[in-house]
Amino acid sequence: MAEEEGKTVNPKWERQLIEGLAFSALREQRRTRLWGIFFKSLTFIYLFVLFFAFTDWFEGSGVGISDKHTALIDVNGMIIPDSINSADNITASLRSAFKDSGTKGVILRINSPGGTPVQSGYINDEIRRLRAKYPDIPLYAVIGDVCASGGYYIAVAADKIFVDKASLVGSIGVLMDGFGFTGTMEKLGVERRLFTSGEHKGFLDPFAPLDPRQREHVTGMLGEIHEQFIRVVQQGRGDRLKDTPEIYSGVVWTGAKSIELGLTDEMGNASYVAREVIKAESIVNFTARESLFDRFAKQVSYVSMSLLMNNGWSLR
Repeated sequence: MAEEEGKTVNPKWERQLIEGLAFSALREQRRTRLWGIFFKSLTFIYLFVLFFAFTDWFEGSGVGISDKHTALIDVNGMIIPDSINSADNITASLRSAFKDSGTKGVILRINSPGGTPVQSGYINDEIRRLRAKYPDIPLYAVIGDVCASGGYYIAVAADKIFVDKASLVGSIGVLMDGFGFTGTMEKLGVERRLFTSGEHKGFLDPFAPLDPRQREHVTGMLGEIHEQFIRVVQQGRGDRLKDTPEIYSGVVWTGAKSIELGLTDEMGNASYVAREVIKAESIVNFTARESLFDRFAKQVSYVSMSLLMNNGWSLR
């Protein structure tokens, strides 16, 4: 009894007990919230997988959707390597479209400011090869907002080119651009140190004054590629072109003016060409698309961030 009377009782034990219980409840609440986010993410991921799998299945190559149809291939944006508009993707779509037994005609719908001469050249060559291999299947180019430079390079391989009156067409030319920082470096007191083996290995170095011999060489290369472009246009358009040097000056024209110059043929959109020209109103899209994995990764990233933000999380 004496020992019990001698024990010291902590006067704050009730407060500590309450705090402990409160912290335990908070930890449990946080754990529940994290698991909730996790399961919500899994649910959204599952739904997106189902959605895109269904979309890919339904919008596939289109084989079997119609006995006779118009094959459509879209070219939207720059025609460059390692992109959805690369020569590999577009030529693969073209081959699939021509090979399909239900294809009555092909439409190449172009909305592009241009691209590299090599990629555009690959596509132009493949179009001409396929037209020769499948002489009964016509290919028409339909221009949207713009069809310039490399975009027009591939359009001239078509049997006919259709435009809207306000489309921008042309820019038959070649360019190479860059920057020079020599004046800026002098003002900042920065010294350029470049070591090369080979007189012109530092070709067009932006941190060195432009060498007149390099300017001449670049101008010659651009002129050579420009002549190649001109020959491709003349080969594709033939006698339809008006005999005026301005056509090859790099200028763009409206769709209405391009018809007058022989750069294009008629007014019309994809639906019109399919219905009135090809006589196969049903359109099947053969355009290469981003893979399911690429689109899925983008959507998962977006959904995950949305869930975190909706649950009060943020990155600071």
